[in-house]
This record gives sequence, structure tokens and C-alpha cells, in this order.
Amino acid sequence: MFKTLKIATLAIALTAAPAMARDVTRLAAVVTDANPQTQLMSMVLTNQALDRGVKTKILLCGPAADIALKDAPESATAGQPPQGASPQGLLQAAIKKGAKAEVCALYLPGKGLEADALIDGVTVAQPPAMARDLVESGTRVWSF
Repeated sequence: MFKTLKIATLAIALTAAPAMARDVTRLAAVVTDANPQTQLMSMVLTNQALDRGVKTKILLCGPAADIALKDAPESATAGQPPQGASPQGLLQAAIKKGAKAEVCALYLPGKGLEADALIDGVTVAQPPAMARDLVESGTRVWSF
């Protein structure tokens, strides 16, 4: 009986999985990690979601927001193995695919910078709008 219950549970889960995936219509990728590999992987996965037609918003906070600077540190612009991609390069690719990219509202003032320090396509997040987007039904939040 226990084996039958496990099989039934698995069957229900597998049947429901495609339906749950269809419920995700928006992605909010929140990137805060300073590690260049984590930043790069966040952009790899975000671009994969965009390639699947998911409406995507990227929120960059803390050290991860450095990838949005025109004068970004080398860790944000240097190509990494295995394909030589950089976090900033894949951020720009995501923007070209239609992602909306924003830095946290506290980031630029904390660095003593203005919005003109950001690469094209990146703006400053407005907390009320970002909070609304993060809790909106159908939104999946990825945090890196």
C-alpha cells in the first residue's frame, strides 16, 4: 500500500508540474551576490527564461549592482570559462531581449553616483513598484 501511495503521489506531482510551470508568466531575478560566477550564472539562467518568453525584471543590489556600471570592475566585465561570457555582457544581452533591469534605490546614493553612471537600459528601482512586482501573482522570484 505504501508503494502504491508513493507512486500515486509521484504521478500527481508529475501531472501538476507542467501546469505550475505555465502559471509562471513573470520572473524577478534579484541579484545581490558579489561573486562573479554567481552573477554570471544568474544572468545565464535569466537569459534562458527570456528565451522561453517569460517577462523578466532584474533587480541588482549591493555588490551585484556593480555589473550595471559603465565603469564596472573587471570582475563584472572579464570573460569567464567555459564560454568567455561576463556578467555585464549577459546583463546587456538580457536587456536586448526585453528584460527590465534596475539597481536598488539605495545603490547609487551609497556609492556617491548618479544615474548616468549606469549602462544603457538600466534604471533605478522605485521601491513601491518593485514590491508590487515581486508579490504579483504569476511571478517567480529567483534570488542570487
